[in-house]
Amino acid sequence: MEKWRSSHRFFKQSLSRRIVDPLSNPTNRLRSSDFCPGTGICRFNPYIERRSRTLWTCCYLRGYYIGKSLVQRKYYGSMASGLRKNPTFATLNLDDVNYFKGILGEKNVIQDEDRLATANVDWMHKYKGSSKLLLRPTCTEEVSQILKYCNSRRLAVVPQGGNTGLVGGSVPVFDEVVVNLGSMDKIISFDKVSGILVCEAGSILENLDAFLANEGFIMPLDLGAKGSCHIGGNVSTNAGGLRMIRYGSLHGNVLGLEAVLANGTVLDMLGTLRKDNTGYDLKQLFIGSEGSLGIITKVSILTPPRLFSTNLAFLACNDFFSCQKLLLEAKRKLGEVLSAFEFLDSQSMEMVLAHLDGTRNPLPSSLYRFYVLIETTGSDPSYDREKLEAFLLQSMEGGLICDGAVAQDTNQSSSFWHIREGLPEALSKAGTVYKYDLSLPVEKMYGLVEEMRLRLGQSAKVVGYGHLGDGNLHLNISTPEYDDSVLRKIEPFVYEWTSKHKGSISAEHGLGLMKANEIHYSKSPETVQLMASIKKLLDPNCILNPYKVLPQSVLH
Repeated sequence: MEKWRSSHRFFKQSLSRRIVDPLSNPTNRLRSSDFCPGTGICRFNPYIERRSRTLWTCCYLRGYYIGKSLVQRKYYGSMASGLRKNPTFATLNLDDVNYFKGILGEKNVIQDEDRLATANVDWMHKYKGSSKLLLRPTCTEEVSQILKYCNSRRLAVVPQGGNTGLVGGSVPVFDEVVVNLGSMDKIISFDKVSGILVCEAGSILENLDAFLANEGFIMPLDLGAKGSCHIGGNVSTNAGGLRMIRYGSLHGNVLGLEAVLANGTVLDMLGTLRKDNTGYDLKQLFIGSEGSLGIITKVSILTPPRLFSTNLAFLACNDFFSCQKLLLEAKRKLGEVLSAFEFLDSQSMEMVLAHLDGTRNPLPSSLYRFYVLIETTGSDPSYDREKLEAFLLQSMEGGLICDGAVAQDTNQSSSFWHIREGLPEALSKAGTVYKYDLSLPVEKMYGLVEEMRLRLGQSAKVVGYGHLGDGNLHLNISTPEYDDSVLRKIEPFVYEWTSKHKGSISAEHGLGLMKANEIHYSKSPETVQLMASIKKLLDPNCILNPYKVLPQSVLH
């Protein structure tokens, strides 16, 4: 008993000494709204809370400046991937533009080069298209008319939301017409008893969460890009995020959809029932299909009650096995209050401290090999706090934790999350980054990081972090500039290793253009062929988001 009291006192004193100082504006958790000087482009990097004053994006999108040096980017568009434009697709002409103006009005038919520049490139500057037309419909009927016309003319279309994707799924490859749903952002209904929200697909995730906060509810997903991403895009990519360990995937939370097929047919699947076994559950086809089967225009989603007792611990572990064991113990002993379990390695921490302004290490006495963020959310503040502290004490005494800090207020919680959610920004500032989003058995996850370090040696920095509670690894390889020899060492090895260990080459980012030809590493030939058959049935002219998700070889 005396030993427990002594340890408990040490742990609490240790926590009070090591709480990170609040940032200058810690309540903002990585929102968008940066501005690109000289281009008129806003909201360019959805993951950035604020840019360094020495970081600018070039007008011509060929690279970016860090201080006085230019870091070159290499685009992975049609040329890099060896794709050729589908010869059956038509080329946009003046009659097409005039038709769209007749439907949408002049202000929603955009040909301005600066505004097209935003739509043609992803926020990482990795994928770049050459679309000459951006359409902004304001209702489902307008989307239907657009697609019906494009299908009759064989004009290829790219559905686009907040353009926060990481695999080239939301930007053109060639000159496809971009259909952006940002103007369709209405909340249609909310049932305060069941927590079922019905909204248009262009609604920004953060805005939906703010609306629900006033009603005492919360969105079941939380992403670093929540200030820019659209719920339609989230559903189309089956986005995961930080709360998946608590609330599950969108396949379970989405109750209904409205989607427009390539020929303009509107599919009304906008149910609000939690139980409905009448025939095939067709909405599941569109969740994660990345706009290749139809454009989602409305969403019905189940939202949980917002619980106000939240605790966050930032912990250090000596090895990855301790992280795994800590996850198992957290599931057993925190149970119903566990809402997030994230991990990052020492290389991730070094990257954040070096490149993310205003960040401080919550555990400054040493740089540890691994860090874990554990969040609990419940309804009884004193009980939840005591439960977490008892778990942390037991874990420290058992050797699973070697250091730790518990946030004492929302500012400190934001500071902790800033480290984890700021990693994309830090990596982008460090130079070129090769990003891989993988699902793996938890015990195998970090093995890939270690093997990649041995494979690349001193030619690159290999960073591993992710959603440990979901078995989702974000593998990032950072180099000062793009290098073909580095890429050859990474691919196809990263996909082969993942396949060998029964993993998935896409956990939550989708396949997009980046991984369309690699789908066979995760799916059997028979499965891919069936997917192609579904695509041909729903979109026989293949005008919807072409060159993405599936290899062209199975469609033609």
